[in-house]
Amino acid sequence: MNTSLDTLGQLRTFTEGLPLSDKMPVLFLGHGSPMNAIEDNIFVKAFQELGNSIPTPKAIICVSAHWFTNGTMVTAMDFPSTIHDFGGFPKELYEVQYNAKGERELAKTTKEILKPIEVKLDYDWGLDHGAWSVLKHLYPKADIPVIQLSIDYRKGPEYHFELAQKLKNLREKGVLIVGSGNIVHNLGLLDFPNLNKENYGFDWALESKNKINDWIIDGDLKSLIDYRNKGKAINLSIPTPEHFLPLIYALGLKQKSDSISIFNDQMVGGSISMTSLKIS
Repeated sequence: MNTSLDTLGQLRTFTEGLPLSDKMPVLFLGHGSPMNAIEDNIFVKAFQELGNSIPTPKAIICVSAHWFTNGTMVTAMDFPSTIHDFGGFPKELYEVQYNAKGERELAKTTKEILKPIEVKLDYDWGLDHGAWSVLKHLYPKADIPVIQLSIDYRKGPEYHFELAQKLKNLREKGVLIVGSGNIVHNLGLLDFPNLNKENYGFDWALESKNKINDWIIDGDLKSLIDYRNKGKAINLSIPTPEHFLPLIYALGLKQKSDSISIFNDQMVGGSISMTSLKIS
């Protein structure tokens, strides 16, 4: 393990007094509609089963598609608010509160590990729906501290992959790192009349999902990082990068001994893939 003494010291700051833990998996979760936070469907059930099957983390870092920023930030408040960053949904959804604590020491550790990249400690953001809408199914008691790491919109996929690699050692200190987005995500072409049609995807979206899945399983990082040059179907499926980049973070955290399992591998509304990964 190529870990500097300084980094080991930073890790000890966060984990001081805590027992050793097994290496945590890495998750990429296709979060889809915010309504998944309050619905009972096959995707939600898979998240619940996942939460029951993996080791209990000491803390969670979530990289959400919905915190897309100028620069890199990490939440550092003691009690992050539940952000309802959407409109036009039922009142019941806006009443959801996910009252997980923050983790200041983990935020500071993350900031130090990512040097020389400048990371700003943030005290305003909280937990957006990319985070809480899935975490509430994994850990419904909200009893695991959570921080969010933002995605710098000025940078390309390779930058984000390399940034994620710096965080690998946190997996062995009880930290669960979750990327939350969607592999195929084109809201502009969403087929609203067919939202409830099971596993319904446009031809170009299915082509892209299958191609991306193959790249993931084959370990073809070059194609995943260079996705913007992989043809019309891919560009229709990923018109903007924010929902795809959390996948790049998850893959950047993969270690050589890890395997990848794919679940929730279905399409919704023609143009959104709920495909999710467990890396362990």
